[in-house]
Amino acid sequence: MTRSDPSAETPAPASPAYRGVVLAMLLLVYTFNFVDRQILSILAPGIMAELHLTKSQMGLLGGIAFASVYSTLAIPLSLLADRTSRTWVITGSLALWSGFTALCGMAGNFAQLFLCRLGVGVGEAGGVAPSYAVIADYFPAGSRARALAIYSLGIPLGSAAGVMLGGHIAKSIDWRTAFLVVGVLGVAIAPLFRLVVREAPRDRSGGAAPVREVFGMLARKRSFWLLAFGASASSMLGYGLAFWLPTLMKESFGLDPAQTGNFYGAILLLGGIAGVLAGGFIGDRLGARDRGAYARLPAIAFVLAVPLFAGGVMSSTVTAAFLFFVVPQALAYVWLGPVISAVQHLVPAHMRATASASFLLINNLIGLGVGIYVLGGLADALAPRFGGEALRYAMLFSLVCYLIAALLMWLAAKPLSEEWVE
Repeated sequence: MTRSDPSAETPAPASPAYRGVVLAMLLLVYTFNFVDRQILSILAPGIMAELHLTKSQMGLLGGIAFASVYSTLAIPLSLLADRTSRTWVITGSLALWSGFTALCGMAGNFAQLFLCRLGVGVGEAGGVAPSYAVIADYFPAGSRARALAIYSLGIPLGSAAGVMLGGHIAKSIDWRTAFLVVGVLGVAIAPLFRLVVREAPRDRSGGAAPVREVFGMLARKRSFWLLAFGASASSMLGYGLAFWLPTLMKESFGLDPAQTGNFYGAILLLGGIAGVLAGGFIGDRLGARDRGAYARLPAIAFVLAVPLFAGGVMSSTVTAAFLFFVVPQALAYVWLGPVISAVQHLVPAHMRATASASFLLINNLIGLGVGIYVLGGLADALAPRFGGEALRYAMLFSLVCYLIAALLMWLAAKPLSEEWVE
């Protein structure tokens, strides 16, 4: 295994209590990240009806409009975070994406909503990778996957809050008010975050690594490409299901936005939280003896998830769908803590934010940018044959993505053990 400067690996001197506060604040910001990202899915039926949009257009709003800038701008913003203040970059990003979320509620057509979603993507580009680096600054290697897993709870918590809050506001008032409410709340949180979270002490004597040096180091590591493309394959299906499941519940089961929000929110909370935490804790335990376990564990989880997701997609009742979806939802989130932690350990400490942004560039550009659009486009293409059930069959055919992800993760295990920066 590669060795780096030991001083760079030493976590910031902070009490366990303050490290917990830092992690809680980062989790709060990440929760808002996914509230703003996921709320569009629960509001999609109302938006399509009022603005006369197709599923392909909604796929563009949920995927490419967001992912194109979110993925590409993550690299320069992470470089800025590595060279200046990670906490200031996170604070500014939160204020920016929340402001554009509020503006989504004022959009009058597809073009205006597309531009607002671009703005949300610009803001969120500076939130995640610097947060990974802050966690690595504060937490030692032996507990890092667990800390990253707790941070990653923002995904199920934010997604659940987005669909539940958005669904109830959309039913009681309208979809525009839902955007305004969550956007204003996010703007209000930004100054609180900056007040509470101190910048972690870092050794800056060597300066920040040039981006070409980070890219060059990652490009030579086979495990990085396998992990990144494996995560991308899983995210194509994960983001696609997350975005279109509320629409499926309306079209196939006749649920209103509030009922759909409760249904999917409960799945995300029960399955998502269990999966994220299990992945982090089991990953740290197995990975202490074998670094390859950080990749093998997600591979096994993806394979187990496929038949269960198929059962949920093809269920004939709401109750059966709920029971089938809970367990694979947990399995789908197992990869987060182990894989994100592994990527942090492919480079020395001063390159972490940029390395994370490079991983997110691939994962989100393919997974988020393509997955939602492809699933929506596939549903449109299958509509002449399957009618109102087209979305159900599009989801079923897309489950092959998890099998591809499992294969790539399994292949990443051996090179990961060899390329790990201890």
